[in-house]
Amino acid sequence: MRLRILWPGKTSNRDIRVLEEFYLARINRLETCELIRTKEAKGIPEKFADRIREIEAAGLEEHIKNDYLIGLTDKGKEMSSIEFARFLEKIAASSTRIVTFVIGGFLGLEERILRRADFLLSLSRMTFSHELSRVMLLEQIYRSLTIMKGRKYAK
Repeated sequence: MRLRILWPGKTSNRDIRVLEEFYLARINRLETCELIRTKEAKGIPEKFADRIREIEAAGLEEHIKNDYLIGLTDKGKEMSSIEFARFLEKIAASSTRIVTFVIGGFLGLEERILRRADFLLSLSRMTFSHELSRVMLLEQIYRSLTIMKGRKYAK
């Protein structure tokens, strides 16, 4: 299974960036995973939210081909770690497409990206910063891969 994670912009918080790299390295020991940082809309006032999401969507779409697209949104399905592992296992068994996770910026994903997604996933009903959501997704991908491969993961 090949995995990709797309999100706009760089992570500004150094501590969160360290955690991203930590989990990405662990994931890559189990499966191939590529992290792609796309264009972030900068310098645009938040009152132009539609414009911000549009700019970020265009940057994300440059990297989306015929992928199995999983969009992260609060409107998505919540799963336990075991359910998420089984979900990924099912995709891996039934498809040769790259599994691509897409996380939006601080305003979320543009509606057309959500409509294009094969699956909508929610990490929680709670709201988290987009930077923290990135780490949470990476950790859950790593946890799922360890479950799928029967490896021990410290709780």
